Amino acid sequence: MKDETTIFGIRAIIEAIKSGKTIDKVFLQKGLHGDLFKELESIIRLESINSSYVPVEKLNRLAKGNHQGAVAQISPIEFHDIDDLVSSVLESDQMPLFLLLDQLSDVRNFGAIVRTAECTGVNGIIIQKKGGTPINGDTIKTSAGAIFKIPICKVDHIKDAVFHMQSSGIRVIAATEKAENYLYDISFKEPCAIIMGSEGRGINPSVLKVVDHQAKLPILGDIESLNVSVACGAFLYEAVRQRF
Repeated sequence: MKDETTIFGIRAIIEAIKSGKTIDKVFLQKGLHGDLFKELESIIRLESINSSYVPVEKLNRLAKGNHQGAVAQISPIEFHDIDDLVSSVLESDQMPLFLLLDQLSDVRNFGAIVRTAECTGVNGIIIQKKGGTPINGDTIKTSAGAIFKIPICKVDHIKDAVFHMQSSGIRVIAATEKAENYLYDISFKEPCAIIMGSEGRGINPSVLKVVDHQAKLPILGDIESLNVSVACGAFLYEAVRQRF
């Protein structure tokens, strides 16, 4: 995935971070050592940047030049501050509707969700700094450009966003198959935020413990779950239906 959002080389990545570039993820070569490499690792930890250690073959695919054991993906968007975003929405005449995504891993699912969120009037999307999908060319394409039209915030942990919403008078609703209530039993006519979990694990159990409500979709077939972007669309359009 070599494109305008990819940079490589240890020194180049260090300088990009120091200059304030929004780094989505850094891929580091397994087993690599050296003072400059250690400096990069230290900065990544200090700035809480998403990173992973990978074989050199993956780095060779990501960058054709002398990557020196490090390749970074620069986010094509600027992230918003969650405090500023929530405050501005609450001060407006809008009925708040936020979307929290707990470590989605598929860029196309993320892009599809962003597109649906923009179409349903979501005020902002909150994602976690680490463990989630990067925002890249595939995300932009799948979102049909909606990624540039909806505010996106990053937090250290999704629970931070949950507590922030609750302290601001916004109810938090988790979409989970473990719920006893169905989606249609929940009221979306008040300020609310919806949490969607990752493709494999769903919502982190520690997050489920602190939400206000849990809700599920009725499943009438043999397959026990829906694609996360499809499920998210169902939740968002139920909110639209109730508010329309």
